[in-house]
Amino acid sequence: MWTARNWMTLAALLGLAAVAGGAFGAHGVADPKARSWLQTGAEYALAHVLATFACAILAQFGARRVGLAAGFFLAGVVLFTGSLFAMGLGGPRWLGAVTPIGGLSFMVGWAALAWAARGVRRP
Repeated sequence: MWTARNWMTLAALLGLAAVAGGAFGAHGVADPKARSWLQTGAEYALAHVLATFACAILAQFGARRVGLAAGFFLAGVVLFTGSLFAMGLGGPRWLGAVTPIGGLSFMVGWAALAWAARGVRRP
């Protein structure tokens, strides 16, 4: 079962991957396009890893539907950032077709977070 603890663990691991990918892009890649993909992927991943931590906090305040948002954020990191990282590391360009699916997942996650926030109780 997906709990706040599981979301935070996966988010932390994806944050680690984001920092590693961003650092590699900044220091280990000569191709400007690949560097840009790695940087963009890292930035979006880190933002949505933090959003996932916000979901875990909201869950503590009784936001019952917040797991939906966390799931979409984490799926977005895997799809959006994963496809950009793969292309930045030499993967096939057709992976670029996956990137917008991850972006859509981010947007659905934000909409779900807004919906979940409406259910927050006062502490």
